[in-house]
Amino acid sequence: MEFEYSERCQALREKLLRFMDQHIYPNERAYKDEVDSNGLEKGNRWIPTKIIEELKPIARKEGLWNLFLPKSDRAPEGLSNLDYAPLCEIMGRIPWAPEVFNCSAPDTGNMETIERYGTEEHKRQWLEPLLRGEMRSAFAMTEPDVASSDATNISTRIERVGDEYVINGRKWWISGAGDPRCKIYILMGKTDPNAPRHSQQSMILVPSDVKGVTVVRPLSVFGYDDAPHGHCEVIFDNVRVPASNILLGEGRGFEIAQGRLGPGRIHHCMRAIGTAERALELMCRRIDSRVAFGKKVSEQGVWRERIAESRIMIDSARLLVLKAAYMMDTVGNKVAKSEIAMIKVLAPVMAQKVIDWAIQAHGGGGVSDDFPLAQLWAHNRTLRIADGPDEVHRNAIAKLEIAKYASLPGESVDLPVTRS
Repeated sequence: MEFEYSERCQALREKLLRFMDQHIYPNERAYKDEVDSNGLEKGNRWIPTKIIEELKPIARKEGLWNLFLPKSDRAPEGLSNLDYAPLCEIMGRIPWAPEVFNCSAPDTGNMETIERYGTEEHKRQWLEPLLRGEMRSAFAMTEPDVASSDATNISTRIERVGDEYVINGRKWWISGAGDPRCKIYILMGKTDPNAPRHSQQSMILVPSDVKGVTVVRPLSVFGYDDAPHGHCEVIFDNVRVPASNILLGEGRGFEIAQGRLGPGRIHHCMRAIGTAERALELMCRRIDSRVAFGKKVSEQGVWRERIAESRIMIDSARLLVLKAAYMMDTVGNKVAKSEIAMIKVLAPVMAQKVIDWAIQAHGGGGVSDDFPLAQLWAHNRTLRIADGPDEVHRNAIAKLEIAKYASLPGESVDLPVTRS
């Protein structure tokens, strides 16, 4: 397993680091102020920010665009998972930065879904505008009335009526639905309640402006509404779309979900490592600039322990993420499912701990909006639920591990010999 950056990756990494220094970090406060001022002055926080829109053409001109999508003729600039990992990590240092490079969720997962499972007409109508950054999208899976960690519970109905499908249901935590540029949903629902358990679900493309689609409300995360992106509750009331909008065919929803969520999960983990690196940097700078009880805080033993532990945890998580990326590139997502599940548990938990220590190092400032740590904490905490909660991933990891040692039918398992 070789984790050394390729020449192309290294060149893009250096270019991305310069871009972050020149355009992203200096505008961190300006971005927040612009979002807030849209609400105060224009009465609408759900307006795309000028800062991001002005930076997108610059990023695209510099070749920092659509780097997430591998093996696509429509996005030849796309990298392998292994090459994309260090770049995604850098973008993850600032929550809104990935959008500047057209590498933000849920668009990345949706673009990969349409690329893999859509028809040529789907790609022409929806993928190509997404790749150009002309619109945004949302993924409608989670529901308020069922435990959506078990996706077989999803009850939204997708029923065939002639040449159309009729959709009825309620979804929530639909990331991106609050953005006025959101033009398409990929929705998961039930087409056949009587089919085998994992063949009941299907995925279908639903334009956001079709009759019967209603965004009920934005949902806040620890007080943050993430405008203008947003996570919303959405009702689908007798929504009709052409039968051709179905992806792959009826009963293929779980198959598509596994293909979509693998890349989505590893991207979340890559960004979580970047978030942890940012928190560690802020922690180090803070404790080295403060004096308590007669000496710098950075000289206090407890903080040296936390700095060391943070470095160990971040680098450990990074190595496992790189291993998962390498396996996804070489043997595929299905074979790498254990590694993907492991990083989905490890990376957010690791980042949460490092951010928490960074908040502690900043004292009262850490929980305020004077520093980015409170928002980073809130955003990262959702990752332990998004794309499958920790408990589901741990269960999957355990089952795969137990299976290594389980006996085949008719075989006996020899217990290890112990010495007395």
